[in-house]
Amino acid sequence: MAKVIAEGKTIEVKDGENIKPACEDIGVPFGCEDGICGVCRIEVTKGSENLSEVTEAERNFDCNETNRLACQCTLKKGVLEFKY
Repeated sequence: MAKVIAEGKTIEVKDGENIKPACEDIGVPFGCEDGICGVCRIEVTKGSENLSEVTEAERNFDCNETNRLACQCTLKKGVLEFKY
C-alpha cells in the first residue's frame, strides 16, 4: 500500500491508484476533475518519483515534478507528501 500525506493526515491507497479520492479526503479542492481547470494543483514536497509521468493536461498548466494536478496523478508506490 502507498500513502498520501498532507495537512497532518495520512491516507493509504493501493499501488498504482489515482490520488484524487485521497486528496478529496484531505481537503484538496477539485473543479473539473479532468485537468482542464487547474483547481487541484498541489506542491509535492516528497515522493515525486513515486508519481506517474506529467500528463499533457498538466504541461498546459506548466506543471513539473513538484507542481502537479491531483486529478491527473497516480501513485505508483511508496509515499507522497504535498501541500496545497
